[in-house]
Amino acid sequence: MLRDKINDGMKEAMKSGDKLRVSTLRLVNAAFKNADIEARTASKPLTDDDLLGLLQKMIKQRQESVELYDKGGRKELADQERGEIAIIREFLPQQMDEAQAKAAIAEVIKKENATSVKDMGKVMAALKAAYAGKMDFSKASGLVKELLK
Repeated sequence: MLRDKINDGMKEAMKSGDKLRVSTLRLVNAAFKNADIEARTASKPLTDDDLLGLLQKMIKQRQESVELYDKGGRKELADQERGEIAIIREFLPQQMDEAQAKAAIAEVIKKENATSVKDMGKVMAALKAAYAGKMDFSKASGLVKELLK
């Protein structure tokens, strides 16, 4: 389903002549194909949740690039990366706000019977399984630590 949305988006971008959108969606498709090839060795087909995780990883990579380009004074490259981030975000589900994330984390902590920071790995794994693509896990790890203290 996610692949279809991206392919439809790419077709529309080609028709409208939006070069940045076309190139970004081609990068996304290439990343999906690489992940498919890697998944063949694991003999487990990729799910939409796996693909959402891949999209989040692509956004994170571009955010790091934006920081580097800004530090290096390369505004045009930073703006291009920001454009790619915006395009990729369109295909992610609505992200949880901090209050929703805290509630979900508290629920998972209770369900997993987590009591200390030692249980953080177990909590994070459960969160990733339940909320892939809906939660920013880099922020969630800080919230988990805060709630497990």
